[in-house]
Amino acid sequence: MAAQAPLARIRAAHPLVHCISNIVTANDCANLALAVGASPMMAQALGEMDQIAALAGAVVLNTGTPDEAKFAAACRAGAAANRCGTPVVLDPVGVGASAWRLEHIGALLKKVRPAIVRVNYGEAAALLGLEPAEHGVDSLAAPQNAAARAAALAQRLGTVVLLSGVEDLVTDGTVVLRVQGGNDRMRMVTGAGCMLSVLCGAFAAAQPDTPLAAAAGASLFWKLCAARAGQDAPGPGTLRARLMDCAAALTDEDLTAARGQIETIQ
Repeated sequence: MAAQAPLARIRAAHPLVHCISNIVTANDCANLALAVGASPMMAQALGEMDQIAALAGAVVLNTGTPDEAKFAAACRAGAAANRCGTPVVLDPVGVGASAWRLEHIGALLKKVRPAIVRVNYGEAAALLGLEPAEHGVDSLAAPQNAAARAAALAQRLGTVVLLSGVEDLVTDGTVVLRVQGGNDRMRMVTGAGCMLSVLCGAFAAAQPDTPLAAAAGASLFWKLCAARAGQDAPGPGTLRARLMDCAAALTDEDLTAARGQIETIQ
């Protein structure tokens, strides 16, 4: 179901991926975008959002360290991308951490139509109006009926949802894909989910008309990076660096060979 040679497309075109990121993970997100072959831009000044979004191949909105100005910039960039037909990826980090954050992300979703929403289990619960069970930006809940939750969120928002975890779930509300693999130590690397969202942006820029395939491709790519990086990484610092090396080294042939890690479960 994935587009042929998405990595070759990214590395040939070097699409601009405009990221309104957070202060914790912006540098890693930018470096990962470069490693995979995209061109990151981390602008968030309100006055330049329309112009930059119009130039971008994808826009990634991350709410990890939000304030009023950042939400205003995200709304403007996302709306501009929608007008241009540019894929928008939303990463509503910690949406259940506070009522203020949930309210602002809800307002953003009324103005912006994301092609892909990348969440963890607790964030999906918060967006569905359920008990979020979040501790700051981390999800504390043990996933139960995760596939149904992801599909329900995709249907509610009219988008593709990537619910990441030990096994990633990718769904458009009808089809549900399970992506296996990875490395348990990824939880020791701050921003692994944020980086996955940027990968969704890069893959969506290469295949803007197929967000389900883009999200599944990004998920598989990141699972492969995690598995390979963990083979010779003695600790989280080495793992973090090795992730970048693996992202630069992986090929479309590697993705094709690993297609068995993606299973249709619905």
